[in-house]
Amino acid sequence: MSSSFDLLCIGNAIVDILAAVPHETVEAFGAAPGSMTLIDAETAQSIQARISVEQVAGGGSGANTAAVAARMGAKVAYLGKVAADPSGDDFARDMKAQGLHFPSSPLTGAEAVPTARCIVLVTPDGQRTMFTYLGACTEFTPEDVVAETVQSASITYLEGYLFDKPQAQAALIKAAELARKAGKRVAVTLSDTFCVERHRDAFRQLIAEHIDVLFANEAELQALYQVEDTDAALALVSKDVPLAAVTRGAEGAVVMAEGVRHDVATQPVKLVDTTGAGDAFAAGFMAGLAKGHSLPVCAELGNKAAGAIITRLGARPADDFTLQA
Repeated sequence: MSSSFDLLCIGNAIVDILAAVPHETVEAFGAAPGSMTLIDAETAQSIQARISVEQVAGGGSGANTAAVAARMGAKVAYLGKVAADPSGDDFARDMKAQGLHFPSSPLTGAEAVPTARCIVLVTPDGQRTMFTYLGACTEFTPEDVVAETVQSASITYLEGYLFDKPQAQAALIKAAELARKAGKRVAVTLSDTFCVERHRDAFRQLIAEHIDVLFANEAELQALYQVEDTDAALALVSKDVPLAAVTRGAEGAVVMAEGVRHDVATQPVKLVDTTGAGDAFAAGFMAGLAKGHSLPVCAELGNKAAGAIITRLGARPADDFTLQA
């Protein structure tokens, strides 16, 4: 089957709310700097009332990856669950504005929960601390997997943050099986050590049985294999998946492919906000992969995309972003 899309991203459809704050604000909310805390709707409203919001946009890890890849010239689709409410409408409009195909149906009915939101507090050192109300995005089920879209994408990319509810896990496995049956590749990002610690066994099974490309940072990969050394984790992941791309912050990235290691350095940039750095790396890497570039070039594209993201507030590229795969 031919591919209509270079990339399909499936993830938590979340409206991002960003604010620049001093370190004391993060401390006042009782969160560890750089952490992600799940909250309820009431807590989300309370936090928003105590900050000065600077930016509101469609978001979520997978959506950020989709948007960056599209800006790099890839043809991209996205699946994720929003509610039939104003925030859901805003999210859908943002997907269209980013040039993404978004065929997902919104959650409706009197009992429908609101569209998800993520409040991102950015401190002066560029660190981001997230408070996430998941709302409608966790209602993604196997019925929300649009088979035609999955089967027509060269790579289907699964967001680890979506891996919380059993119905969402079943949906991701369904998507992976459809993609594999169509002869296409399946990628996954571990997303956060929080996700890995909660679902380690399920992630290990998913990776071993369904995944062609794994994305993670060093901490996530170490958490997955319960080791304290990145080299040891790389040796283990190379036995489970054909291709793994692991980000190492200022040191760039390392790619493991069938036991062969590629270390790819990155260029230093002025750090403003780390929000979306891993998402952008995955976008650049997969955009390059879809275009047939070598693995080191794919990693270089990922590094450059991440570098462009962290020099500004938010997880989306600037208007003058010109990186092409």
